[in-house]
Amino acid sequence: MKILIHGLNYSPEITGIGKYTGEMAEWLINRGHEVRVIAAPPHYPAWRIGEGYSSWRYKKETSGGVTVFRCPLWVPQKVTALNRVVHLASFAFSSFSVLLLQYFWQPHIVLNIAPALLSSPVSLIGSVLFQAKAWLHFQDFELDAAYNLGILRMRKLGKMVVSAERWMLKRFDRISTISNQMVKNLHLKGVDQSRIVLFPNWVDPEAIYPLNGSNPIRHELGISNDTIVALYAGNMGQKQGIEILVEVARSLESHANIKFVFCGEGSSSSRLHFLTSDLKNVICLPLQSIDRLNNLLSLADIHLLPQRADAADLVMPSKLTGIFASGRPVVATANPDTEVARVVQERGLIVRPNDVEGFSKSLLFLATNPEKRKKLGKAGRSYAVEKLSKEKILCQFEKDLCTLVNGSKGRN
Repeated sequence: MKILIHGLNYSPEITGIGKYTGEMAEWLINRGHEVRVIAAPPHYPAWRIGEGYSSWRYKKETSGGVTVFRCPLWVPQKVTALNRVVHLASFAFSSFSVLLLQYFWQPHIVLNIAPALLSSPVSLIGSVLFQAKAWLHFQDFELDAAYNLGILRMRKLGKMVVSAERWMLKRFDRISTISNQMVKNLHLKGVDQSRIVLFPNWVDPEAIYPLNGSNPIRHELGISNDTIVALYAGNMGQKQGIEILVEVARSLESHANIKFVFCGEGSSSSRLHFLTSDLKNVICLPLQSIDRLNNLLSLADIHLLPQRADAADLVMPSKLTGIFASGRPVVATANPDTEVARVVQERGLIVRPNDVEGFSKSLLFLATNPEKRKKLGKAGRSYAVEKLSKEKILCQFEKDLCTLVNGSKGRN
């Protein structure tokens, strides 16, 4: 089967959408499929073009057996609502000609990976030209989150954008997303059940596993074995609501046996570093390489997962897969009726968003209860192995792709 993947993010980005798209493409190659990817140069979550890549040149490369076409991308120095739109539009425009050239390859399916609104029409045009199936995958609902977070504010523009999204959703053969609540949101957007596929994120439990004993990163940071490490690792952006971590760290500054480690990059990372610069119980680290990921996740005695209430159920934090696989408990912010709360339940502690006192108390409770940490971490590990296995999830996805290509209902 010839599979054309069209999406902004791709490996070697090691967090978020790029990580999962890269792993999926290479897995499909290893299963004997032909895969091509049209993507931007790596730039996330640092919001700068990766070393060895250009923001304005086209480039063709081979990575893990996958043919990858890199298309020019404008990356803003300051992330604003307008800049985000221009950023996404630059990729949609630059990738159009590359996608049309795939006519001579004749893919069987075009898989568009969100953020998708501006590049979706390009994927659709290609699928019609190739007489291929069209599949749209949502890692998050970018528009809904943008409005709820106040990134987009103009009502007239909002109505136009929502109408355009609904129009496009009707024209894809399949639409997938990563959580049950997000599936429900697709129903609310008018997508028929017959075209919806649950395609959750995954983890390789053989690559991410509980590391007991000496940890090289703990040694490098000079953190003693009896110190409790509270770790936030991942993207530092608006949807994460990481500001609460600053207040929690400040409220627990007198507890010398608790050390906070904040590791990652993103549009809010410089602000986080500034706000914690005077705190002796905080260590800030840049994004770590993929070969250090297991050591990083195992550095934690307790993982931290803040999330803004107005983004709940519009995104499912991808970092949860690695957190569970690491065999460490998590303190997460979420309202009780959200899917994040349901997934974390019995594998960590839930605190309402913006509840600094509740977050601090939950963290202290786990810090002083090693048996509880062990029990919750073990439950998370079991869940990762049984429900989030990379092999299990991608095998099902492959079946869904084959079912579509080999003859199912087309676009309405």
